Amino acid sequence: MGDHSAHLPRPRPDSSPVVPSPPPAADDASPYATSEATRLLCAGAYLDDDFRDAVLDELYVHEERAVAPSLGIDAARVLAHALRARRLEACWTALLVSLWVLDFLLAQGFFYLFLLSCALLLLAAWARGGAMGPFRADYPGADGVTVTRRRAAAVLRVLGCLVLLSYAVSAVPQAFTGEPGTSGLQDFAPDLAAGSDTSAAWFALVIPAVMATAVALHREHVARVLATDLEPETFADLAADPAERFEGGRFQRVRALIRREQHSPVILYHDRHPFLGAGIAHDTWTLAVELRPREGGDPAPLDNRVILERIRPLVEKLRTSSTQGTASVQGTISVQGAASVQGAASVQGAVRPAAASRDRLRGLELDECVFLKVTGLRSRSFVPYGEADFARERTEAVEEGGEIRRHFLRIRVGAWREEVVTTVFVRVHTQGGMLMLEFAPHVLRPIRPDFRAVDRLSDSHRRGGLPGKAVWALGRTPTAAGRAVIHAFRSAAFVWRMYAGVMRRPSPTGPGSRCGSWAATPAHRSSRRWTSAAI
Repeated sequence: MGDHSAHLPRPRPDSSPVVPSPPPAADDASPYATSEATRLLCAGAYLDDDFRDAVLDELYVHEERAVAPSLGIDAARVLAHALRARRLEACWTALLVSLWVLDFLLAQGFFYLFLLSCALLLLAAWARGGAMGPFRADYPGADGVTVTRRRAAAVLRVLGCLVLLSYAVSAVPQAFTGEPGTSGLQDFAPDLAAGSDTSAAWFALVIPAVMATAVALHREHVARVLATDLEPETFADLAADPAERFEGGRFQRVRALIRREQHSPVILYHDRHPFLGAGIAHDTWTLAVELRPREGGDPAPLDNRVILERIRPLVEKLRTSSTQGTASVQGTISVQGAASVQGAASVQGAVRPAAASRDRLRGLELDECVFLKVTGLRSRSFVPYGEADFARERTEAVEEGGEIRRHFLRIRVGAWREEVVTTVFVRVHTQGGMLMLEFAPHVLRPIRPDFRAVDRLSDSHRRGGLPGKAVWALGRTPTAAGRAVIHAFRSAAFVWRMYAGVMRRPSPTGPGSRCGSWAATPAHRSSRRWTSAAI
């Protein structure tokens, strides 16, 4: 489709500029704002830091990029929770970084030993793979890493634990007796633990304990958000969502643009991936049919619009369940043997009414869309998204043959509460006595299993006792403390890229990725929901 890319037509010098229709109000939420797929993606912003950062980079940092079609989800609400998760993470990161600074100033030589152990354990967590967040899914194959990486992670974990044990053996005796601890493990890094007094040993024990408390409170905070704000019944109330009440000026502006674009029949695309947002392409094919005049009558004019109007009712009939009505069968029952019985039997079909059918085709959606390439625009707000603008674009595009823009009939069926979406794009073109039909089926794969486990994770955390939570916090403190330093640099880079983009004022462009493609199942992470696991 890249060779037939459509450029938005520039107004002629002697014509008045086209005034775009006013955008819908920011409060006009998406019809999928409360879908299960949207809820799971919002939860993913708290469970996976990489997923959250991918969402923010695509939708918030690169404000010049148009949003890809959001099939079955509300990208604006996912962005709201990604920003909220980032603000929450920033608060705890600031606290942990402050404790790192205190440890550097007060713990003397013990600081370097603790830093080394945190670095080794953080590398082990990275080598193991999986989401880097306060919760980790425990289903088989959740990390999806090779055996080599597992072994490397095990080696790094053992080394990190040895250094951490050397740190504790050196600090505890010196804190309580004033004498340096003597142990064979101290020989592992003698210079790092040397030259420290009793007060430094006490700080070396107290500051990591405070870090562990902060890590536990952070996890408790995230668990409370997952169990309350993202609980299915609470999530269904959009007005009560605290993430939606954020009053940042940039967020309000970006949210309005997303809600204006994500479900619009006018689709801005990128040359590299014109159908971004629809999922993974499956068996795209073209049908060519020769058109012959009907014998015995005058041939009727036939163009693309006439063909489309004949296709639409045929597709719409798929919504009608085949179980409607009853079936009656009359037959003859013959018994071979001593006697023969002949009669009639009427069988009433034990069929559910169509309204009770669970056939996915009953929810089939059918609409027309026009693909346009973003060229020659100064702002995303100038795109003709109004109903009158779309009607004009559709009328002009349906007969153009794809040289300026492309018109498609879009057929969509959602399943698994909008986690799986099947979309078929149909394009009609008549030329020289030939009818060309292009079919482009796409499938959005299910959301990652660790995101779908959000309810089980929060429930397991709620059922866990205080001793278990304390042990978990102690075990995760070195890794979480190391991640806090990385988050500090990533947050600084995020702010820099955001404001640098404002100063550069880049021209509008097509979407770079789709929020849902970052959260699809790992085996199909190309075009779905933010699968960075992309977003």
